[in-house]
Amino acid sequence: MKKFLTLVALLAVALGAKAEWVEDYKIDYSTSTAFPFYVMGYVPEWFDGVMTDFGAMFKYVEAKEGAEETSDVIVKTAGGAEYYKIALESPAWHQYFIADGIPTELDGTYTVKAMVKASESCAINVNLGWGWNEGQSMGTTVAIGTEWEEVEWEYSGVGGTSCNLVAQPGGTTATIEWKWLTVSHNQKEQRPVEWIEHITNGNAETAWPAWALEETDGINANWRGNRAGEICAWALTMGRNFDDQNTVISEDSPRARPFPADIEAEAGNESNHVFAVHVTKIEKIDDDASIQWSNQFWIQSPQGWKSGTQIKIHFRYKAEKAAKAATQIHKEHPSDYLHWDAVGDVNFTTEWQEFDKTITFNESQGSGWSLAFNLTAESTVDAPQEPNIFYFDDLSWQTMKLDEGLFVASSNSETGIEYDFDNATELTYNEDLQAYVAVVGKVGQQDSWVNEAMVSTVRGNDAAFKGATLKPSGAIVNDPDEWVNYTEAALAKIKFPAAGVWQVAVDTENKQMNFIKLEGEQDKAPIEINPNMTLVTVNGQEREYTEAEAEAAGLEKPEPAGQAWDNQFFIYANRPLDTGETTVLTFKYKASRDARTTTQCHGEPGAYMHWGAIGDVNFTTEWQEFEMTFTVPAEANGMRSIAFNMAEIKEACVYEITEVVWKLEDETESLIDQEGSKNFYVKEGAGTDPYVFGTEPGGDGVINVKKSDNASSATYNLAGQRVNEGYKGVVIKNGKKSLQ
Repeated sequence: MKKFLTLVALLAVALGAKAEWVEDYKIDYSTSTAFPFYVMGYVPEWFDGVMTDFGAMFKYVEAKEGAEETSDVIVKTAGGAEYYKIALESPAWHQYFIADGIPTELDGTYTVKAMVKASESCAINVNLGWGWNEGQSMGTTVAIGTEWEEVEWEYSGVGGTSCNLVAQPGGTTATIEWKWLTVSHNQKEQRPVEWIEHITNGNAETAWPAWALEETDGINANWRGNRAGEICAWALTMGRNFDDQNTVISEDSPRARPFPADIEAEAGNESNHVFAVHVTKIEKIDDDASIQWSNQFWIQSPQGWKSGTQIKIHFRYKAEKAAKAATQIHKEHPSDYLHWDAVGDVNFTTEWQEFDKTITFNESQGSGWSLAFNLTAESTVDAPQEPNIFYFDDLSWQTMKLDEGLFVASSNSETGIEYDFDNATELTYNEDLQAYVAVVGKVGQQDSWVNEAMVSTVRGNDAAFKGATLKPSGAIVNDPDEWVNYTEAALAKIKFPAAGVWQVAVDTENKQMNFIKLEGEQDKAPIEINPNMTLVTVNGQEREYTEAEAEAAGLEKPEPAGQAWDNQFFIYANRPLDTGETTVLTFKYKASRDARTTTQCHGEPGAYMHWGAIGDVNFTTEWQEFEMTFTVPAEANGMRSIAFNMAEIKEACVYEITEVVWKLEDETESLIDQEGSKNFYVKEGAGTDPYVFGTEPGGDGVINVKKSDNASSATYNLAGQRVNEGYKGVVIKNGKKSLQ
């Protein structure tokens, strides 16, 4: 073993894969005096630089005219918003941001550290999220003690490039205090980065070309033209470039349109020119639009960018009056909205400031072209901002210089060979195959054998490589005549049937891939997989009304509200599953009443990852057989559990599941033990934690295994392992302990 580790170390040195600890994000809560993030119904308070969550016995209601509930205690956020703090008679589920705008890399592994304590020991869920759609977050349980201490936890297989952290104490009544938080990762040394500038005239020293200022019937329509990217600064102001006839631009209603931003001499420094946006009129563009984007400015790229592309943005900025602007990503044409997540809020003052930030476009953003500033982000219909002038100068939009073509990087999850994207092998054209070809691993060197690969259209940055990969649409087989279709997708890992030296071929014309093993292990053969005969019983408790149910019944809002996950069953795999792995799940099931359960992908039981698993399962009072082929989605990379939400119905219900098989589609691996119950978790009632079926929650861990009617009687030790009649010690048989 020592010799093998030495070889791996030497290989790492040869490849230059030097790792270093990188701090990606840090927040010291003492630098704020009030909650600085978006409020999700709960407002942590500030005392001596400590962010304080007073627990589930309080709620916070926006302090505005007509509020249904009020209080003598008002809590303010950093943005000045006011909330009534209201005491509750019973705990209410709550959550709040503890970090936002964390730069992350696709498939990255990140360590979070926080200085935190609680009035009583508690365990809370903390979600890492990269979007607000289902499946765009992952959670983990964090234990917090009663003394100040540095608590550490980790996330793997991150699916986005700009993330937030949301603490979810739920119904925890403990007071939780936070001092600081950091997010870091262990990153190998990257190749030196060369940045390419794409903006011309970013310093506003050249007048706009005549074509850009042309008007038709008094309207400048160039923002909709195919030359829009040649203008690096666009503006929109109410009352200007207003298409009241709707004859030039085909949209549903007349409105103000973008135009090339004004170029003016800087006051007091006439030798320098700047971009100026004069905001004199603040009102809704139309009935469906928000007043907050009635006046805008755009820093425009000359082209769109692929998923995974890193963009370095720089500009100088100031305003006649201090103001805050929100930012968005827009498509090819200014005002064509794409995504809300850009560079965060920009706070203007009356003095020039420098802005520098590197962002990464991710898959959900599609092709982004411009950074949009909502210049009236603080306006409401009842309280619009005052007229203002916003100034911009020295615009810069840079991207990394990347190699373009076809490149393949590989790894071996069994022996520890890691992906080296910097030195990914370029595929070259083969006339005989009429495809681009490369080989991963080296013939005659077993320590170079690999068992997975990624093929990308760019090389030069890990995030860019992962964001531009090719995903085969079918199983990988070792056959020169078997070509499989592919599509473009982020983070597509290709799993080989066995470790070895593999030839990878890509036919770009027909969008197909082919794989041939030149040498290596024998392809995995199917194994005998038997059903696990444990009879799992979940005593689902009657739950509270959900908010929707209470509203439909004309009742008051329940405190706390019932949830579909108050009762749950989990099938827990023996290892994490990767995106694209195809599995088969079968089981028998019935219940004491007709009931519908929804299913989700989880990491550890209770750590939600994605809404889509095996769909709904409809229980009846008669035994049924379930079978489904399930492929791990990208949003659930690293999942280990399929969760059944058994409180979709309000009534109490007894669920029974048995004869479970969860295996790889090729039948080369069973994902659960074929005996025992350690792969089955249950949760029976709101506020309880999942535990291994057959054990007492918080007990000694003894698994009391029940068997289905057609199972033979078996004997188990205290670890839940099946033993023969010759075993000596305490055993469990037919659910009872005895000395054998």
